[in-house]
Amino acid sequence: MSNEKRFLLDTNVFIEAKRFYYAFDICPGFWASLENHHEHDQIISIDRVKGELKDGKDDLCDWAEDTAPPFFFVSTDEEAIVTCYQKVQTYVNGVDRYTRDAKAEFADGADAWLIAYAKVNSMVLVTREQPAPESKKKVKIPDVCSEFGVPYVDTFQMLRELGIRFDWSPS
Repeated sequence: MSNEKRFLLDTNVFIEAKRFYYAFDICPGFWASLENHHEHDQIISIDRVKGELKDGKDDLCDWAEDTAPPFFFVSTDEEAIVTCYQKVQTYVNGVDRYTRDAKAEFADGADAWLIAYAKVNSMVLVTREQPAPESKKKVKIPDVCSEFGVPYVDTFQMLRELGIRFDWSPS
């Protein structure tokens, strides 16, 4: 299936896949599909996500370090991205309903960098987070994406849009 969209993956896409429905031992095809679509310039993530995955010190960390294709996790050290990141942070800090802790957590993680990278590079951000426009204790990626005109989907929608199927066959 041809697809002109490019997808940028949030940390929670990897973590939830590994922990639940696409564990390495159950569905290696999921991980192979990420690698394949990366080679076709359709899926990437960022250095900040890789940093969060490395904190896990587990087989997902090993995948990010040793198995993921070169340049799967791209640098966010580009002037346009840094400028957009600052705009995202300024916006979030100006939203009165968010608690100080929510703003601090958002500033410490990869989320604002993901939104900035997606915005600058016209990508679709893939996250397992759901919108929560009344949230006070957590800044949700979809809510900030909406503010900045960044499209977002969940993992399953990305798989559908890329035409990825995992077929079972008897051993």
